[in-house]
Amino acid sequence: MAKFELIMPKMGESITEATILKWLKKEGDAVKLDEAVLEIATDKVDSEVPSPVAGIIQKILFNEGDVVAVGKAVAVLETEAGEAQSSKPKVQSIKSEPQPTVVKAAVSNPQSAIRNPQSSSDRFYSPLVLNIARQEGISMSELESMSGTGAEGRVTKKDILAYVQNRTTDNRQQTTETAKKIEVVQPKVETTQVVSAKSYSGNVEIIEMDRMRRLIADNMVKSKHTSAHVTSFVEADVTNIVLWRNKVKKKFNDLYGENLTFTPIFIEAVVKALRDFPLVNSSVDGTNIVVKKDINVGMAAALPSGNLIVPVIKNADLLNIVGLAKKVNDLAGRARLGKLKPDEIEGGTYTVSNVGTFGNVMGTPVILQPQVAILATGAVKKKPVVIETEQGDTIGIRHMMFLSHSYDHRIIDGALGGSFVRRVADYLENFDVNRDI
Repeated sequence: MAKFELIMPKMGESITEATILKWLKKEGDAVKLDEAVLEIATDKVDSEVPSPVAGIIQKILFNEGDVVAVGKAVAVLETEAGEAQSSKPKVQSIKSEPQPTVVKAAVSNPQSAIRNPQSSSDRFYSPLVLNIARQEGISMSELESMSGTGAEGRVTKKDILAYVQNRTTDNRQQTTETAKKIEVVQPKVETTQVVSAKSYSGNVEIIEMDRMRRLIADNMVKSKHTSAHVTSFVEADVTNIVLWRNKVKKKFNDLYGENLTFTPIFIEAVVKALRDFPLVNSSVDGTNIVVKKDINVGMAAALPSGNLIVPVIKNADLLNIVGLAKKVNDLAGRARLGKLKPDEIEGGTYTVSNVGTFGNVMGTPVILQPQVAILATGAVKKKPVVIETEQGDTIGIRHMMFLSHSYDHRIIDGALGGSFVRRVADYLENFDVNRDI
């Protein structure tokens, strides 16, 4: 029997530690490949940790409630392999580097590991819940009075977001009533001195932004303040793509169990153009241009709530059309269900937004920082087009689409930004209609 160390995984670029919420297995239990072993929480998400091997749990190294650094072993498994293994990357850190530390909560009950130091309650709160509470100004007394739907009455992300929404509505109503009272008692007080809801004339509905919409709003404003946006437009003839997709989509679904949409085909063309113009696949750091060697394409996806999220296809240049189609369908599907992992929405180097999904022919997308460019693909429309032939010009019905390329004019000039989107269009127009899948 060989020993295998189960490592605390990295749950995103900015995550350095996670809290063990619950062990789903105990010492001596058998574990199957990819079976969940424990539940962990970070300040962004709660998640399960699966085992990358099959074996038996020999030793659990940390208790529920312990805060463990990313990369630290949390359990030791016995496997049938011929030599000792670890889920750590093969590339080891330099020995002189400080080793990851483990922070243990200073309480005797592991289930109460995360709580406000000023509170005497032993109720458990995950880092994600506490992070939301801090952002929304929710006191510990409010948390303790909140009903939870999680295990053992634990307050979940859904519980606290529902509380925030109800709390905002109640506060707004209370503030409005208070303002009216102040207005009656002190009619001469300046409006700027009265904390009240803004009054609106006419028949209106006031909708409070949810947390995600506020985050999107902040990011969009930040992007406009950071990058000098310029947008170039190109119209592409995608008739060959439409004909090819119509011809192979049933066979594609039969062979691979996936629907073939236009998105993976568009992303394939973008990836080829990024190879041709690597400066577009970069970011800005002060006066330095950081050219990314990995091509990680983000794909903007609309959520049922009306918000937007951008899951990322890592190393998209290493995938063929089948791999891209599987990734696109998987990420889009789990995005709509709210089941994306933190690292699946981080690390993008370039973004594609398919505004044609909503029937839009073009758009002027806002750059997703710290990237320096973004492409919007418009709706595919049939149009009468002048077709040049050796026998002369003719007019034919073709499938046409606009490409809108927004780029950061700090480092990408019109020649580069325009040439890039033109190259994407060239790859789309020269698509082989006889291509095999």
